[in-house]
Amino acid sequence: MPIPFITVEGPIGVGKTSLSKAIAEVNNFHLLKEIIDENPFLNKFYENIEEWSFQTEMFFLCNRYKQLSDIQKKYISKHEPVVADYNIFKNLIFAKRTLPVEEYKKYESIYTILTQDMPRPNMVIYLHASLDTLMKRIAVRGRDFEKMISIDYMEKLSTDYHTFIQHFEETHPEIPVLRFNGDELDFVQNKADLKFILDKVEDTLQKRSLQE
Repeated sequence: MPIPFITVEGPIGVGKTSLSKAIAEVNNFHLLKEIIDENPFLNKFYENIEEWSFQTEMFFLCNRYKQLSDIQKKYISKHEPVVADYNIFKNLIFAKRTLPVEEYKKYESIYTILTQDMPRPNMVIYLHASLDTLMKRIAVRGRDFEKMISIDYMEKLSTDYHTFIQHFEETHPEIPVLRFNGDELDFVQNKADLKFILDKVEDTLQKRSLQE
């Protein structure tokens, strides 16, 4: 059986960290959490996306590169399972939405160089939800910089995620993608919903072990 490296993805506010924590606790996996609040450009980014997008995305890329390098050395190379509350491919989703075409080309080149030797997940969990649900959860979370996120930006970001995940499934058929609807499943408040997701994850891990 391959050592599990699971990544949880989806738009802002969909519950990636909450689900990742639950998976880590139940399965005794190492939990990798993305660096967000430490990004010194985020407030400026949401005030003026066009002006600060490149700096913001480069900060995220460099930090995630360092995190994944550390995870490779400390856990995956030692056959210890990991669940992350992000997949590094999210950098391309956000960068393509915010960067001008020429800057995105430069960014994509840097991304390709940095990630070519990075550990690849053997399962992706994709959480999605309606715009109304996402905006409510962002408001409840109460991060100051997220208060500046516009509905229009979130709507476009959700569409970007859907398009990217669909393309990812088509181009990476060897990596199972589990999709869960955050409008239908409240895995934070409802234990039955959480168990449903955890059982699906376990079933997928078992099937992959039988295929090896």
